[in-house]
Amino acid sequence: MTQTTRAPLENADGAHIREWLRRFQHVRRASETLCAPLETEDYMVQSMADVSPPKWHLAHVSWFFEAFILTPWLKDYQTPDPAYDFLFNSYYETHGKPFPRNLRGTISRPTVAQVYQFRAHVDQEMERLLSAPPPEHLDEIIDRLEIGLHHEQQHQELLVMDIKHILSCNPLHPVYRDDIRQQLLAQADQAPATPEARWHRYAAGVRQIGVDYPTESALDHDGKGFVFDSETPRHRQYVAEFELADRPVTNAEFLKFIEDGGYSRTELWLSDGWHLIHNTGWQAPEYWEKVDGRWHTMTLGGLVPVDPSAPVCHVSFYEADAYARWAGARLPTETEWETAAVDQPLEGHFVEDEVLQPQASSRTQGQGPQQLYGDVWEWTASAFLPYPGFTPLEGSLGEYNGKFMSGQMVLRGGCCATPRDHIRASYRNFFPPQARWAFSGIRLARNV
Repeated sequence: MTQTTRAPLENADGAHIREWLRRFQHVRRASETLCAPLETEDYMVQSMADVSPPKWHLAHVSWFFEAFILTPWLKDYQTPDPAYDFLFNSYYETHGKPFPRNLRGTISRPTVAQVYQFRAHVDQEMERLLSAPPPEHLDEIIDRLEIGLHHEQQHQELLVMDIKHILSCNPLHPVYRDDIRQQLLAQADQAPATPEARWHRYAAGVRQIGVDYPTESALDHDGKGFVFDSETPRHRQYVAEFELADRPVTNAEFLKFIEDGGYSRTELWLSDGWHLIHNTGWQAPEYWEKVDGRWHTMTLGGLVPVDPSAPVCHVSFYEADAYARWAGARLPTETEWETAAVDQPLEGHFVEDEVLQPQASSRTQGQGPQQLYGDVWEWTASAFLPYPGFTPLEGSLGEYNGKFMSGQMVLRGGCCATPRDHIRASYRNFFPPQARWAFSGIRLARNV
């Protein structure tokens, strides 16, 4: 996941360790807060193979701390159940045999209550370890702890995505949180007209892309010290002159694509995408449906009218690419996206805003591209491949990113379900091109 070369921590004072403990407790509480509105029955549902039951997410992130920190370094650690090492291992083949992903919804035991007991047990034991960490392993423990915290934040985003998909499959359109519904209804009724997108031009040249392994702790630089191994190493890439739209594509703009027959015009589609939409019957983004002749979308506030000014969301790479062709543009490469984003402020809507749905920007045009961060993950034209000189971590954690560098496309920028301190310009998310349940949207680029 990441490698660090920070200064040795054997002589770190207690305040430093307490700060790591505070962050651990904060991240762990955030996961449980996201699940607080759920009914017990919601925790068990697996609505498709890509979705994991909320109960599994809560157990898996706890297993991560148990497997990679507590078991190696807390010498008298006792697991509540040895079977958890099988049930809640996601894909670490070098660690042990994982339980099949598509069958996670069949695990009725342990119960939801027992999973929360497992979390409490892991939290208690992590606090015990951090209260008196073995000095000879302190560097390794802090490195693994930092990895585990970012890993749990990734699963917090997945929790939001998966809960939304689970509830969307229910024809009753259940509401996750009623306050979200009230906010979205108010926004849709009062949505202002969105100004026409402007273009920002970037000169041709050799760019430095990615990052080298950090030399400081994330606690020193608001999370900027941490990187996943797939973001490394820093390297040079030539970029031709290009332009980037100053905001994501809106629902109103995507609706024009639909009304112009975008889903029926073969010249707009990659071959795989064309076959996909005909096999699936897609005619609009995921979660859209017509009610009394008006487009509505399923949200975590239930079914609400589509907000025309908000960024379009839940589109696949194929839909994003087809829309770009229809608009006379293209998707940016990830190098172009990072070139534009590296000097931009971390502004947008994140999980902390608690709306959990993309929203229109209130930022004034002309100050650089808006909403490069937050709201929607933006599809790029780049495949998720290793950077030149990429080396995965040794051991089981080397499986975290490297084994997925095939058949995936890169998305950038984070979304409305991403923790604010988890995102950065170099962050490379990835999904297969047909995926739509993620908070994925579109920003256009074009050649000069």
